[in-house]
Amino acid sequence: MRLIKGLFFFLLLCSCDKNTDPANTNNEVKNGALVLCEGLFQHNNTQLSYINFENHEVENGFFLNRVGRQLGDTGNDIKRYGDKIYIVINVSSTIEILDAKSFESLKQISMMDGSTAKQPRNIDFYENHAFISCFDGYVDVIDTSSLELTQRIQVGANPDQIMVIDQKLYVSNSGGLNYPQMDSTVSIIDLNSLNEIKKIDVGLNPGPICADDVGNAFVISRGNYGNIPSKLIKIDTDIDEISEEFNFSISGIEKFGNKFLINFVNSGSGNNMIALFNPLNGVIEDNSFISADQIETLYGIQYNEISDKLYLMDAMNYTNTGYVFEYDAMGNFLNSYHVGLNPSKILFFE
Repeated sequence: MRLIKGLFFFLLLCSCDKNTDPANTNNEVKNGALVLCEGLFQHNNTQLSYINFENHEVENGFFLNRVGRQLGDTGNDIKRYGDKIYIVINVSSTIEILDAKSFESLKQISMMDGSTAKQPRNIDFYENHAFISCFDGYVDVIDTSSLELTQRIQVGANPDQIMVIDQKLYVSNSGGLNYPQMDSTVSIIDLNSLNEIKKIDVGLNPGPICADDVGNAFVISRGNYGNIPSKLIKIDTDIDEISEEFNFSISGIEKFGNKFLINFVNSGSGNNMIALFNPLNGVIEDNSFISADQIETLYGIQYNEISDKLYLMDAMNYTNTGYVFEYDAMGNFLNSYHVGLNPSKILFFE
């Protein structure tokens, strides 16, 4: 084990943390990824890091180099929809919209309700609408053609993660700002009428949402980080009722082919563990699919289905610039990339 860890850190030191010349702002991005590095709360230092998978170089400050200004305070989500990239900036309360080819800033949408910050969290899309969960208790609807706010849909307290499944939007109402009296519901919005049609009680502090291949929704109830433990809830989306509960420790979930990768902290060692979970039969098939012993602060997992590779993000105790670790589909370490502060989301380009 000591030899393996030594080899890993030798590879880490030799790996690709070299930054490209900021003056080299060739806009074409292929076979690479944009990493959203959220920065530190109230430091206005969110940034994008670009990883070039062909030459294994990293360009930090990608947005600043091209747009000439900072992104803002605490980036929370990044997704591409059609020919646009949407970046959700939580504390600054803005949505930054970029052209997906030129990376020109098309618009910065203010997410303020008068003098009150909406605190946007996450984004998903359906037809010509973008849906943004806002910590003030609403889901905002933006027309993706006009880039104008068209509607606000009231949901629960501090809505966080959202996901479109079929013709419905599932919203986890965390109530995180009301600790210890947190919310415990998932709101369901009909995407044809744009109305909330139901709330489901899934347990305290719901967060990440994932869908399996047959359209069931899986939601992590995070508990209170103390005497109420986390658990995984399965929702039958045909009837929008809980169909199963899995009472194992869990903090993150990522779709991986027809299975899920779930991460949790091993109570014995205190190390992060990444397990392989089969959502069709509800079985954890491998408790240690990837050993995360080498990761100081696991901050996210993403799977690139086109390249069939896995990426783990390390926030390095939230005080140092982070790393993205690359693995093959069997969980074998391939490479590491030195990126910005607190890397949390990845947008892949092929």
